[in-house]
Amino acid sequence: MNDLSQAEQVALTVRIMEIVDSWGMSSAEIISLLALPEKTPTRALRRYRENTAFPITPEVEERLEHIVGIMEALRTSYPHNPQMGKIWIRQRSKKLNNQIPLQIIVENGLKGIVEIRKHLDCSYDWHSDK
Repeated sequence: MNDLSQAEQVALTVRIMEIVDSWGMSSAEIISLLALPEKTPTRALRRYRENTAFPITPEVEERLEHIVGIMEALRTSYPHNPQMGKIWIRQRSKKLNNQIPLQIIVENGLKGIVEIRKHLDCSYDWHSDK
């Protein structure tokens, strides 16, 4: 995010908030998922939805990268129906031991985000094994 202008950082933040909101995550889950500071008040999420960029930390940046990767993989998996990504993330998957992808993300944090990204994006999975 350091390479982005302030306006680009805000736009990315707003887009990420749209994504996690579409996933139906609670405020506490969003704060945890994004590795925001523990004492982040839930009202701060409103500012992220509107006009404030996320804090720039390595943890936040890594998670943002994975969330964007997941959304891109869902977009290419369902190119004719953008709503399918929102549906897929919240329904059980036989390929994930009958678990719900969002549940894996919420319960396992960064490890869960990476697991879901690897499941969806084979090119990322191939690259990450090296």
